[in-house]
Amino acid sequence: MDLRFLASLTFLLGLFFANTIPAVRQVGVCYGRNGDNLPSAAETVELFKQRNIRRVRLYTPDHDVLDALRGSNIEVTLGLPNSYLQSVASSQSQANTWVQTNVMNYVNGVRFRYISVGNEVKISDSYAQFLVPAMINIDRAVLAAGLGGRIKISTAVDMGVLGESYPPSKGSFRGDVMVVMEPIIRFLVSKNSPLLLNLYTYFSYAGNKDQIRLDYALFTAPPGIVLDPPRSYQNLFDAMLDAMHSALERSGGGSLEVVVAETGWPTGGGIDTNIQNAGIYNNNLINHVKNGTPKRPGREIETYIFAMYDEDKKPTPPYVEKFWGLFYPNKQPKYAINFG
Repeated sequence: MDLRFLASLTFLLGLFFANTIPAVRQVGVCYGRNGDNLPSAAETVELFKQRNIRRVRLYTPDHDVLDALRGSNIEVTLGLPNSYLQSVASSQSQANTWVQTNVMNYVNGVRFRYISVGNEVKISDSYAQFLVPAMINIDRAVLAAGLGGRIKISTAVDMGVLGESYPPSKGSFRGDVMVVMEPIIRFLVSKNSPLLLNLYTYFSYAGNKDQIRLDYALFTAPPGIVLDPPRSYQNLFDAMLDAMHSALERSGGGSLEVVVAETGWPTGGGIDTNIQNAGIYNNNLINHVKNGTPKRPGREIETYIFAMYDEDKKPTPPYVEKFWGLFYPNKQPKYAINFG
């Protein structure tokens, strides 16, 4: 065979496989700084690199962190805090200024992936009415800045928006939240943006120990713990996520991807909270999300572990809020964990 032909064929095959085999979506981390004696932002970004953490969720546009992320090639989900929703919703100029200050000033060195407008906004919150208008104004600001398609706009919800979640195929939204969820879903579908979901098997388990087995919450149960014909479930994470998929399908959002924007297991402060269980959960999680869910098999789940460090300045109770960190302030891991 002609060696030049063989080389060309090899090159073309390489291009084919590079463009047809989906890239592995590595699990990211949530990075809050509400704690004592935490490493600096620059030290933390170096730790991201050392541990092969390639995605990070920030809850506020902390400029020290954004400066440290310049040139790192780490993908960033940037939060617009709930306290800004009213001002951003009420004024396109305010939205433009927020994007200019916190995105455009960094975009040449920081890889922004999503902007999460609000986090776990409750229907009872006084600012709930401003959530979707704020999403729209931030999207307009991003488009005006020439970043349309490059940065997706979304918001983060929790499992509390569901009125029914068991079995997963029966998942549906609460009637009272639809006044907010319907316009959120319409916006996300129109923009081909994912819904961000904070999903904690820990809280479901801790609040329902009589009904939920620990191994089912930790990915260690045998197959078929929950039957939902034609599917069955071996772990609570999949069951909760598929309940959200079902709810979206019932509400015009069947095309949406769901990004698990927070999940994890605490090492103290609550029921069955220890280093062993946290290590089991998070390591199993990293391996598991490559495979999708029974409802969406083979579709890798973009996921972020909460959190990089313990945050002892969080208000108490509940005390469990302080103990979700993967790393101690000295940058040593609490337990062995491999991000790939």
